[in-house]
Amino acid sequence: MKSGRQKIEWARQYMPVLASIREEFGENRPFAGVTVGMALHVEAKTAVLVETLASGGAEVHITGCNPLSTQDDVAAALNAVPRVRCYAKRGCTVEEYYTALNRVLDARPSITIDDGMDLIHLLHTRRQELLDGIVGGCEETTTGIHRLRAMAAAGALRFPVIAVNDTPMKRYFDNVHGTGESTLAALMATTNVLMAGKAIVVAGYGFCGRGLATKAAALGARVIVTEVDPRTALQAHMDGMHVMTMDRAAKEGEIFVTTTGNTTVITGRHFRQMKAGAILANAGHFNVEIDIPWLAKHAESTEHRDGIDTYVIGGKPLHVLAEGRLVNLATPKGMGHPVEVMDLSFSLQALSARYIAVEGKTLAPGVYEVPAAIDEEVAHRKLTSLGLSIDRLSDEQARYLEGWEQGT
Repeated sequence: MKSGRQKIEWARQYMPVLASIREEFGENRPFAGVTVGMALHVEAKTAVLVETLASGGAEVHITGCNPLSTQDDVAAALNAVPRVRCYAKRGCTVEEYYTALNRVLDARPSITIDDGMDLIHLLHTRRQELLDGIVGGCEETTTGIHRLRAMAAAGALRFPVIAVNDTPMKRYFDNVHGTGESTLAALMATTNVLMAGKAIVVAGYGFCGRGLATKAAALGARVIVTEVDPRTALQAHMDGMHVMTMDRAAKEGEIFVTTTGNTTVITGRHFRQMKAGAILANAGHFNVEIDIPWLAKHAESTEHRDGIDTYVIGGKPLHVLAEGRLVNLATPKGMGHPVEVMDLSFSLQALSARYIAVEGKTLAPGVYEVPAAIDEEVAHRKLTSLGLSIDRLSDEQARYLEGWEQGT
């Protein structure tokens, strides 16, 4: 537990925005009498968010959103925090994973905070008796938002959810810089291979893929991008990336990283075409982007190292990191996004949760954007912490932008 507390305190010193919010929450206690249920990656930065909510009066029940991303010492440290209960453990089985999710829901939370929508999915399938007590929720990641929007379109979503992932202060920093840096850091720490000169295939050129591709190129890699959206593919081309299909990229790549949030992006026909020693990793969400079951079924032999599973296909070794789960968190040395990036993302979560606590009962079921005022508030707080200032529109400029009467 001591090492977990040390990790939390280390993260806290680089999270000034959340610190300012925690101070306000301690004074105003916006979550007094509120139970918050969370399924997030249980590590040091998340713990700072949990303590921030608890300082605002919340009773927090939390578990992991990935069987391999929990840091057990941090989980133990959280269990020593008043009004906090953590059920997560690293390396849990699928059964243990869902048992922990159910224990969070057994606390009958009125607000949920998800990373991947597992709590919300469980509420709408096996725990529907709890739905009437839910005021609203927040969702952290792209995959969860995709699932939520599909639920909303089908008329199945029963309460309002804030799409924290989709706001500029999340996408521009967490997705681009957080995913980009942490993925490469975990990949290099796990494999000890050189990035410079490598042919790195990035599947998907959304905000996460763009950040990863840009940072890999800055390290000297030759970056290949695969895409299904013609507009995004063209953007990658204009950014200097090599754009091609995965069928072609499979023959050229040396390192493959998926960032799509979709399923079966790299499959059997691709594995057969890859070079010996190819390294595969996932920086999306669930472990479905790389077809691990196909590899397990067709491998001539396998070998397991710490954080690396090797499958021999057609006499060629292919190396999969972190069992195809989030490489920046699920590898033994994966630390997740940099602290300063999560300061912004979790500040958005904290303020969005407060918004739900105050306004949730007035909102119809559906997926909502983060209110612009919250997004701007986090940006202003960060600028203040950096000692930076920006201009403001004059009254004349504001009138000019809002009006139409003045011509050229």
